[in-house]
Amino acid sequence: MRSLYTTIKKPLFTEKGSHLKESENKVFVEVVKDANKIEIKKAIEEIFKVKVEKVATISTKGKWKRQGKSIGRRPDRKKAIITLKKGEKLDFIEGA
Repeated sequence: MRSLYTTIKKPLFTEKGSHLKESENKVFVEVVKDANKIEIKKAIEEIFKVKVEKVATISTKGKWKRQGKSIGRRPDRKKAIITLKKGEKLDFIEGA
């Protein structure tokens, strides 16, 4: 069993994320690749003391990148879009 604190890697700050946070009370975070929705929901609720309504996940493959002659690949990653219940607030910059 993985620790709650290792399930969530970092928050993601994007224009789309900030728009969804203001309009629909959704938060974007990056999670470990093998985490499922139940683990993500439990980790967010326990760490930040908020109620989660829904969790959606997106797995993306790393892009191929070239630098000079060498070619490499960025790492694969998994993002989670967490919908908070009405009245709940989660702000990573100001703290939980």
